[in-house]
Amino acid sequence: MAGHGGSKTVIYAALAGNLAIAVTKFAAAFSTGSSAMLSEGVHSLVDTGNGSLLLYGMHRAARPADRSHPLGHGRELYFWSFIVALLVFALGAGVSFYEGIVHIMAPEPVANIKVNYIVLGLSFLFEGSSWLVALKEFRQQKGREGWLQAVRSSKDPSVYTVLFEDSAALLGLTVAFAGILAAELLAMPELDGAASIGIALILGATAIFLARESKGLLIGEPASPEVQKKVLAIAQQDPAVRRANGVLTVHMGPEEIVAGLSIEFEDRLAAPEIEACVERIEAQLKKEMPEITRLFVKPQTSGTWEQRHKLIESASD
Repeated sequence: MAGHGGSKTVIYAALAGNLAIAVTKFAAAFSTGSSAMLSEGVHSLVDTGNGSLLLYGMHRAARPADRSHPLGHGRELYFWSFIVALLVFALGAGVSFYEGIVHIMAPEPVANIKVNYIVLGLSFLFEGSSWLVALKEFRQQKGREGWLQAVRSSKDPSVYTVLFEDSAALLGLTVAFAGILAAELLAMPELDGAASIGIALILGATAIFLARESKGLLIGEPASPEVQKKVLAIAQQDPAVRRANGVLTVHMGPEEIVAGLSIEFEDRLAAPEIEACVERIEAQLKKEMPEITRLFVKPQTSGTWEQRHKLIESASD
């Protein structure tokens, strides 16, 4: 699939950072007994696995269409993005919550506490570097849209998934630091466990948001209004087209769109002339909009299109 060079760079940067951080956090957790640090280690390990799954999804999505999948495999990326969200919730949030409960019920003072502070500081530095790479890529993609609107309209989950995971990681590190520090200053080891529960809540909220966005992509989201207008404009330019009534689109992948055009042709045209017109439109779309990977054209009067389009609009209200 075209257009994933920046996405892969973001994921590779996150993978390298998360793997190194996970090993460091686990070593610190086992040497100090900190619940929050163990939760952070699990969090980084899950993020490492998630990055690998996103790369795997991008690889699978790049396969060409075949007999079993005539419209291509682009939605594989959306499927694995959904799995990533489930793993963040089940493993990241679940283990963190469990660890928090255990350490609140049976609190133990954290040993070698300076080790935790050093590891948290280094982790924040590495996570922040990965976050900046993801933020830069996402800014380039979102253009002038607002942050939340850009996520909702984005058809490439690989970048914003890494961005949200890194953001959750930075928040988790902040909570872990606050919990460990409070446990030390107040001599209340239960606060270390409370920090784990706080990390679990952050991860749970992140997972729910990512799952919701991935669900929409899996079900099928339309192309942007700008893309639809351009498709109609290209079709309307052909002299054999009386009116390009409308277009139905669905994303099969970030750069793979299937479009269905409703066109009212000139009445004088014979079947061979209509076929030639469709071929011209397909060729022009391929030249100007390579993301339109499949095009279906339906000869239809404007009245019929408007009637059926109103039914679709009323069903979505």
